Amino acid sequence: MPHRIRRPVRAAVLTAAALLAVPALAACGGDAKAPAQAKPSGSAAASPAPLPALPAALTGQKPEWRTCPAPSAAQGGGKAPGAGWECATMKAPLDYAKPGGETIDVALIRKKAGDAGKRIGSLVYNFGGPGGSGVRTLPQAADEYKKLGAVYDLVSFDPRGVGNSAPVLCLDDKTLDEDPGTGDTLAEIKKFTDACKQKSARLLPHVGTADTARDMDLMRQVLGEQKLNYFGISYGTRLGGVYAHLFPKNVGRTVFDAVVDPTADEAQAGLGQAKGFQLALEHAMKYCRDTYTANCPTGPSDAEGNKRINELLEKLKAKPASTDSGRKLTSDLALTGIAASLYDKETWEYLVQGLGELRQLGTGNILLALADGYSGRGEDGHYDNSNAAQAAINCVDTSRRYTVEEKTAQEPAFRAASPVFGPEMVEGLLGCSQWPVRGTGDKPEVGAAGAAPIVVIGNTGDPATPVEGAKRMADALGRGVGVNLTVRGEGHGSYGHNACATKAVDAFLVDGTAPADGTVCS
Repeated sequence: MPHRIRRPVRAAVLTAAALLAVPALAACGGDAKAPAQAKPSGSAAASPAPLPALPAALTGQKPEWRTCPAPSAAQGGGKAPGAGWECATMKAPLDYAKPGGETIDVALIRKKAGDAGKRIGSLVYNFGGPGGSGVRTLPQAADEYKKLGAVYDLVSFDPRGVGNSAPVLCLDDKTLDEDPGTGDTLAEIKKFTDACKQKSARLLPHVGTADTARDMDLMRQVLGEQKLNYFGISYGTRLGGVYAHLFPKNVGRTVFDAVVDPTADEAQAGLGQAKGFQLALEHAMKYCRDTYTANCPTGPSDAEGNKRINELLEKLKAKPASTDSGRKLTSDLALTGIAASLYDKETWEYLVQGLGELRQLGTGNILLALADGYSGRGEDGHYDNSNAAQAAINCVDTSRRYTVEEKTAQEPAFRAASPVFGPEMVEGLLGCSQWPVRGTGDKPEVGAAGAAPIVVIGNTGDPATPVEGAKRMADALGRGVGVNLTVRGEGHGSYGHNACATKAVDAFLVDGTAPADGTVCS
């Protein structure tokens, strides 16, 4: 569910069998469009005490770049990225307070600049989450960054606790099939938390955003760069803000897209997401009405659509829907699939077809496929470690531990914000309630006085990171640092989807020309 998953939706690849099993809805004025494949798109710690300097054995290490293998199960599986992609590992301290002690391996990937004569340097990406594997995602998304790839080495990594970088492990695949999140009841949350503690206790205190930011500065040195050129998406903006706060003099050309609000606590962030997902759902329902008229499965109005969706979810609580795989579509999985469809305007068609399948046939193939992609479940039944990593990172990043009574007090506000998502999303406030590691703060420190300008992009239709967060991030970075650009559009993230924003980012990263603060793209 969105309250657990602040990350880009993965490509939920619907199999031909799943689609052929569902009669396409008749569109107004023509045949139903084939569902577009979801594109990979694209919450931090307080200022710590001064830490010891890193030893030369770490800052002077030279990565051994080799042909990349296929992504591991923890990264999400799939095929090797192919020609031009190189992978390596970087040693980093497990505990930055003890830099000469135990180390972990941080997984890296790169593709060298296409035009060596015009090379600017390395451009490091974080695509969001927390919990997403950059090693797996960058090659999938690279076509969107061709212009940048001509002059930059495109680089990404698995943040500590994620994928192949000392992954946090919790529940097994069989248990995750029963509930791919962290659970909603205290008993489910305890089961999840106990599993994380049992399998990953030594890692849990050291996977916070501030530690990953320090890994990025070590990466900058290992890559041979004086400044860190950085492109952060979704959670990657939180990570980038913390990096800029810790290392303002090392900030190079930096872009934040789909920005996490650094001023919001957990309840405020969850409430903002509830409103954001509801707004995106209403936009998708309007698309459904305009495209399918009387055949639209959400009906003639937003109110009717909310009612129909909630009725479907209630029916699934009593009797989950069958699928061709033999697995069942539960109410939680259906709601996750609905949320997954809202990250990109191109995947609204999945929502329409998925709800149509459920209403007409009583089966849940499409919504289950969307939910699986969102939850990191591969076709082989293996889950990546993104949910475990996300819980570990978020719970060490915040010291706030909500009680059942505090959660209950928030329920009316969440229900008012979203009649569809609010009742479930408010349960996410309990996610860290039994976590075994004390958190470091309530909100990220992102003030970066003296840093180079950072372009900060917010999208008015973004469901997961509402547009208001971008202006607040730009303000929090500091005068002369945050440069706010607003996009009037849909979806989670703007680069590669909005021509105006893409042009502005390219001009900044390639030529060093920042847009005017307050620029608006339509």
